[in-house]
Amino acid sequence: MTPGNNGASTPEDDDPFGYLYADGQANGAQPPSGGYGYPNSVNRVRAVGTRQYGQQPQHAQTAPYGQVPQQQGAYSQPSAHYAAPETLPGGAQTAQHATPAGGGRGGRGPNTKGLLIGAIAVVAAVVIGIGVAMLGGDKDKGDAANETGTTPTQSQESKPSPSASRAGAAKQDLPETDAKALRLSPGMTTASEFKGAKADGGVYVTGFNQVGAKVTWTVDGIEKAGDYRLYARYSIPGVDANATLLVNGKANTQPMGLKNFIGSPKGDWEKGWQTSWAPVTLTKGTNTIELACNEGNQCDAVLDQLWLKK
Repeated sequence: MTPGNNGASTPEDDDPFGYLYADGQANGAQPPSGGYGYPNSVNRVRAVGTRQYGQQPQHAQTAPYGQVPQQQGAYSQPSAHYAAPETLPGGAQTAQHATPAGGGRGGRGPNTKGLLIGAIAVVAAVVIGIGVAMLGGDKDKGDAANETGTTPTQSQESKPSPSASRAGAAKQDLPETDAKALRLSPGMTTASEFKGAKADGGVYVTGFNQVGAKVTWTVDGIEKAGDYRLYARYSIPGVDANATLLVNGKANTQPMGLKNFIGSPKGDWEKGWQTSWAPVTLTKGTNTIELACNEGNQCDAVLDQLWLKK
């Protein structure tokens, strides 16, 4: 050894792989010829960056000192001798799947518009179904109501409905008349001195305050026999009066009261206009009603109008 290069101080300092690195090559390191304890081990040694992938292992070629061994093929390019595992006898079979159009990472992706339309169609079908069910329920209720109407219950049968004749009588326009149109007995006359009469022209009948005085009303068109009310509008000078009532020539059980119901001042005829009524029983067709001043009656009154009500 020379003073400039004493070599490795110890055997472990002698790096057997120094030829793989640039500083080792600069110091003259060379690959050993016999390997490192394993047969052909040197053939499996590769310089950094020289391993090739995707091809069959091949014996490394030893390059001259200071040069990188020549690569057997371009990186990432398969060797002509390479065979895929599935092509070898007994190798795994790889199923090939066709990539749907528009799929994959660069495709259009799932058809979200179609899914949205489908969801809307399902919701619409549910809503229509509910509507049809509700309409059917209403129809069933309506049919049940119609059956109830056509088949009366016991309570409905126990409550008789009004007959056609009764309904016609209720709608009948019963007669009414002005007192001046009545048949007057001798000594009676018409006048219009006192204001407030509702008869046509404000004309009323006077002279009723004497025994034997009488007015007669012939009533036509009574559609049904029965009980009615006879109304009379009159005026008195503040004192009560009354008259005998006759229906078809027969005295009524109750006279016509001509009382001072409103409490009009005594002697004031114009403030004495008021109304009274008495029950009468009429026959169907024509009836005769009479108001008479007989013995015992107080007949100081003037007559304005008469009418009937059911």
